[in-house]
Amino acid sequence: MTMNSTEAAPTATSSCGTPSAAVALFRSLGDPARLAILRRLAEGEARVTDLVACVGLAQSTVSAHLACLRDCGLITSRPQGRATLHALAHPELLDLLAAAEQVLAATGEAVDLCPTYGTTPAAEESAR
Repeated sequence: MTMNSTEAAPTATSSCGTPSAAVALFRSLGDPARLAILRRLAEGEARVTDLVACVGLAQSTVSAHLACLRDCGLITSRPQGRATLHALAHPELLDLLAAAEQVLAATGEAVDLCPTYGTTPAAEESAR
């Protein structure tokens, strides 16, 4: 049986067996602002204005990041008066972030210096 390009794959994995949900999760965590928002929410519920002050971005940008995190099921939102309070939906996310910090500690600067995903541009590296 062959599948044409308009048919959906029967499983939620990529061709190499990587779960597509895991890819989406790590993409949602891959933005520095969303990661900062999650770290702030790890301390407790927060309003958009609290998060704006924390991450230093415009209210509309923070709201867009919150919508992404909510759509991914990582945060919840509840009204309180005229404001909305946002919170982590799953405390297990803190375990994932702690595990990531352990991996980063174990790899030293290797991840940060990665020519594909690191923060040091390849041009700077080649000049060294």
